[in-house]
Amino acid sequence: MWWALAFLSTVALADLLGTYAFKETIQRIRPCNEPMLREQVRLVVKRCPGGYSFLSNHAANHFGLATFMVLTFRPILKGWINLAYIWAALISFAQIYVGVHYPLDILAGALLGTGAGYLTASVYRANFGQLAPLT
Repeated sequence: MWWALAFLSTVALADLLGTYAFKETIQRIRPCNEPMLREQVRLVVKRCPGGYSFLSNHAANHFGLATFMVLTFRPILKGWINLAYIWAALISFAQIYVGVHYPLDILAGALLGTGAGYLTASVYRANFGQLAPLT
């Protein structure tokens, strides 16, 4: 139960910081909404989402979850746990591919999420220790 609460706290922390500390402060227009780029951006989704671009909350959330899982599940899943970062990178790349984020949005989101995941995993491990291998 505590692991699940820390897992959800990672998403909440990354998402809230991404939205209120960055998106609402910087207010960078998405590439698909930028008038000078609108004709050059290949929008794969049906419509360009509202809101701002910098930073990517998808990247922040998924890299946060990946970092939290890596730091708490490594003893159980060993090297396989690094697949979590590949999953987060694919989700993040998709945001550029569909035309809703710039690459720097993804990089900043990944850094924020990694920091959030590290913070929540550190708090979790300080209170509950690392998960033990199933042997």
